[in-house]
Amino acid sequence: MHEIIKTDKTLPFMRFRFGAWVLSAVLVIASIVSLSVNQLNWGLDFTGGTVIEVGYENSADLPAIRDTLDANGFGGAVVQNFGTQQDVLIRIEPQEGVKAQELGNQILSLLRQSSDDQIEMRRIEFVGPQVGDELTEQGGLAMLTALLCILVYIALRFEWRLALGAVGALAHDVILTLGLFSFLGLEFDLTVLAALLAVIGYSINDTVVVCDRIRENFRKYHKYTAQETIDGALTDTMSRTVITSLTTILVLLALFFLGGQLIHGFATALLFGVIIGTYSSIYIASSLAFALGVSREDLMPPEIEKEGEDLEPLP
Repeated sequence: MHEIIKTDKTLPFMRFRFGAWVLSAVLVIASIVSLSVNQLNWGLDFTGGTVIEVGYENSADLPAIRDTLDANGFGGAVVQNFGTQQDVLIRIEPQEGVKAQELGNQILSLLRQSSDDQIEMRRIEFVGPQVGDELTEQGGLAMLTALLCILVYIALRFEWRLALGAVGALAHDVILTLGLFSFLGLEFDLTVLAALLAVIGYSINDTVVVCDRIRENFRKYHKYTAQETIDGALTDTMSRTVITSLTTILVLLALFFLGGQLIHGFATALLFGVIIGTYSSIYIASSLAFALGVSREDLMPPEIEKEGEDLEPLP
């Protein structure tokens, strides 16, 4: 029989679970309040509007373009580089009674009047409000479907208490990320939705590793309590978790600072999601499973009776 060797290197994660629950509860409540009061700053992908791409002869002055649009009644327009410093993408909120082509010509005329550069129109796209409503509905269904599939997968592979802990941690991550965008007023578009789904995938990968080690330790070690076993499993996976998170964060920091305005929201959501996902894998998923009473008996493989085992011996 294997015995767990307790050393000073085992970190007492579960000892601080109540403080983590209080912190998470405060953040979740604050996020829900912000989402109720401020709501999300929906991008044109969801609200509808017009996307205009123009090309400059030289590098475009984005602040000057924004000032020109603000001064002519197009406040709130999103102006960003698209590919190169000469290519500019402009997103205009829905304008009642104005066709996309007319709006594009009007914007192009204003830009030419305020700049000495040669400016050419590249493309004009219009996203209708109905398409935006469909994207909002489908995006919400995509997240709910992902959470449901993960719940079924973890329940079948491990145990239902670990499954509820994993899904609780994922819901925690999604709510806090949405709360961050609501509180800061950041634009929520399709790239941010893609980042949210990526956060779910990253977080569940971390949680599966932790759940696998918890199951392994419960099966191997018999002398110690559930709390000690979970602490040992979290300590065993800590080096892997830290290395994976740090390398991912380094890449996301490069995208956040150097990626440009086009993927700023994507990088923000992923950066925050990876940090909060690492925290939730340790203190939400595992501690929820522990609070629900996960034990060694729940994770032991079922015994298979051998053929003929119950037969009476011949006289």
